[in-house]
Amino acid sequence: MFMCTVASIGQVVSRQRKSRGHRSEFLAGWLSDKFIRPFVQCVCVNMASYTSISKKDPGLLMTELGDNTHRDKEIEAEQQPGDDEAPTRDQWDAKIEFLLSMIGYCVGLGNVWRFPYLCYRNGGGAFLIPYVIMLVFAGIPMFFIELTLGQYAGLGSLPVWNCIPILKGIGWAMCIISAWTCIYYNMIIAWALYYLFASFTSVLPWHHCGHWWNSDACVESWGVANKTANSTNFTRVSPSEEYWHVRVQQISSDIGETGKMNWELSLCLLLAWIFVFLCLFKGVKSTGKVVYITATFPYIILVILLVRGATLPGALDGILFYITPDLNKLRESQVWYDAASQIFYSIGIAFGGVLTMSSYNKFNNNCQRDAVFVPLMNCGTSVFAGFAVFSFLGFMAHELNVDVKDVVATGPGLVFIAYPEALTLLPASPFWAICLFFMLFMLGLDSMFVTLETIITALVDEFPTALARRKTWLLLGFCVAMYLLGLTQCTQAGIYWVTLMDWYAAGFCLIVTAFFMAIGICWIYGIKRFSSNIKDMIGHEPSMYFKVCWMFVSPALMLFIFIFSLVTYSPVEYNGKPYPGWGVSLGLLMAFSSIIAIPLFAIFALYKQEGSFLQRLRAACRPTASWGPSKSAPRPEEEVTYSYKSDSPYPLYDPRSLEYDMKHNNGVPGLANGTKFPLYDPRSLEEERSSKEAIANGGDDISDNVFTSV
Repeated sequence: MFMCTVASIGQVVSRQRKSRGHRSEFLAGWLSDKFIRPFVQCVCVNMASYTSISKKDPGLLMTELGDNTHRDKEIEAEQQPGDDEAPTRDQWDAKIEFLLSMIGYCVGLGNVWRFPYLCYRNGGGAFLIPYVIMLVFAGIPMFFIELTLGQYAGLGSLPVWNCIPILKGIGWAMCIISAWTCIYYNMIIAWALYYLFASFTSVLPWHHCGHWWNSDACVESWGVANKTANSTNFTRVSPSEEYWHVRVQQISSDIGETGKMNWELSLCLLLAWIFVFLCLFKGVKSTGKVVYITATFPYIILVILLVRGATLPGALDGILFYITPDLNKLRESQVWYDAASQIFYSIGIAFGGVLTMSSYNKFNNNCQRDAVFVPLMNCGTSVFAGFAVFSFLGFMAHELNVDVKDVVATGPGLVFIAYPEALTLLPASPFWAICLFFMLFMLGLDSMFVTLETIITALVDEFPTALARRKTWLLLGFCVAMYLLGLTQCTQAGIYWVTLMDWYAAGFCLIVTAFFMAIGICWIYGIKRFSSNIKDMIGHEPSMYFKVCWMFVSPALMLFIFIFSLVTYSPVEYNGKPYPGWGVSLGLLMAFSSIIAIPLFAIFALYKQEGSFLQRLRAACRPTASWGPSKSAPRPEEEVTYSYKSDSPYPLYDPRSLEYDMKHNNGVPGLANGTKFPLYDPRSLEEERSSKEAIANGGDDISDNVFTSV
C-alpha cells in the first residue's frame, strides 16, 4: 500500500511537470525534497528488511508493510519449529538448579550404605588418604571432561561424540550402563517405599519376634545379652533380618528358583516409576524444580540423625571405630582399588549423567568451578554420612553387648537390616524410621531420574527429527518397559537379580568407558583443541594440573584399576551363596554388553569412510561437520549486504525511479546510475554531493535528475 501511494504521487508529479512547465518542475522538486524523499527513505528501510521475502513472493511485501499485526504473527510462526524441525532445547532456569541436580545425582545411596563400610574395612581414617588421592587425580579431572563436553556442545551423550566419530561407541556404552542401572536402582527405591509405608504404625513390624515370618531362631534385642552370656557359639537372627528376607523378599534358595510374584513390591515399583516419570516428563523444567526438595531434604535428615545418634550411649565407640586409622592397610592394593571404584561410582563418571545435565547449561557457565565443587561436596557428604551411620551402629553394639564389627554391614544389609534394628531401640522409633526411609527415597530418586534422563536426552539429540516432539511418549515407553523388566526383581528371587546387576552392570565397564574417554579427548581430539574449547566458555584455558591428569595420571590410574579388577575377580554371591554358572555368565554378558559398543561403532565409523585404511582412520578421527559449540554460544554479528539493483535511469530518490521499479522490478527500489549505496546510507549523501560538484565543474549533464535541474 505504501509503495502504491508513492507511485501514485510520482505519477501526479510527472503529469504536473508536463502540463505546467518549468514552474511545475520547480514545484515537483520542492515537493520531492520536503515530502517524497523522506517518505521514500522510510520505505527503503522497510524494503531492506523484507528483501528476502519479496524475492519469494513480491505481493507478500505489500501486505506486510501495510499490516504490522499480521507480520508479527508471521514472525512468531516462523520462529516456531515446523513438523520436521526439532524444538528449541531447554536450559536451566537458574544456576542453582544445575548444582542441586548434580549434587542430588552424585549423592546417592552409595554415600550412605557403601562408603562407611569401605572406610571401616580399609583402615578407618587411613582410607581417606587413597580416597582423596583418587579424587584429586582421577575423579575431579574426569568429572571436568564430562562437564566440558556436555556444556560446549549442548548435546547428550550420543551426538556429543561427533567430535571423535571413531569413539561414538562411548556414548552408546554410557546409555547401556545407565539402562541396566535404571532397572535395578529403581527397585531399591521401591524397597525404601515399602519400608516407609510399613513405618506408619505405632510399633514397627520388625521390632518383635512372634509374627508369621519369624522362626524359632529369632532373638529380640533385649535377649541378646543373655544369650551371649550363656553360650559362646551363639548365632543370632534378628527380627529385622527375618522381616527383610522372609516378609519383604520372601526369598527363595537361589536365583534359579523364581517363585511367585510379590504384588506389594510390584505396586511399590510401579509407584516408584510413576514418581520418576512425573519428575521428568517436562524435562529440565520439571527436574529443576523437584531437586529443590530431593537434593536438600536428605541433608536435613542426615543432620537430625547425626545429632540424635551422637547423644546415644555407645555412639563414641562407633565413631572411633569408623575413623581410627590403620596405616598398615595402605600397603594393600585392595584399599586403593576400593577407593578408586568408590570415587567413580559415587560421582557418576562414565554413566553419562554429568554430561547430560551440563548440556543444559548456558555456554559461558564456569564449568571448571563446578568440576571442583560438586565432587568435593559429594565426598564431604560421604564422610558426614559415615558419622551418622556409625553413631547408631555404636549405640546398637552397646545395647546388644557386642563389638561394633559384629553389627557392621554394607549395601542392603545396612539400610534394611542393621539400621532399622538400631531404630527400634529408640523412643518414638516409627518417627525415626519414617525419616530414614524417606531420606533413602529422596537419595535414590534424584539419582534415578538423572540416570534415565541420560538415555532420553541422548536419543532425542541423536534423532531430533523423529523423537524431539515425541519426547514425553519416549519417556513413557521407557518407564513402562523398564517396569516390566523390573518385575523379575519382585519375585522370590528378586534380591538375587538386584545383586547380580549391581555386581556386573556398573562395575569394571565404567573404568573401561572412562579410560577410552580420556584417551580419545586428549590424544585424538587433541588436548590443545579441548583446552581452546574450555577457553571459549570460561575465558581461560585449564591449568597444567588438569592437562597432566587428563593425558597421563588419570589414564594410568584407570588402567591400574581395570587390571587389578581382572586379577582379583570373584564371581557374584549373595550372603555367602554362590550363583550358578549360567547366572555368572549372564552377569558377564551384562558387563560386556556396554563396552562391546566401543569397538563395534569404531568399526562402523571406519566402514562409512572412503579410501585406504589410513585415510579411513584419519577421517574417522576428525570431528564431523555438525560438531561445534552449542546454539547458546554467542555468535558474531553477520554483516548485512544489499544485493538488489535497478536499471532505472533515475536516482533512487527520484519518484520516477519508484514508478520505473514498480513497472519493471516488481516494486523493488534499486540503486541506479552506478550508485553504490542506498539512499538511507549516509554515504549516499556524500556521493550526491560529489555528483553535484562534478556537474558544477563542467561534468556530464544529467538533465533527467530533478534535483540537478532545479
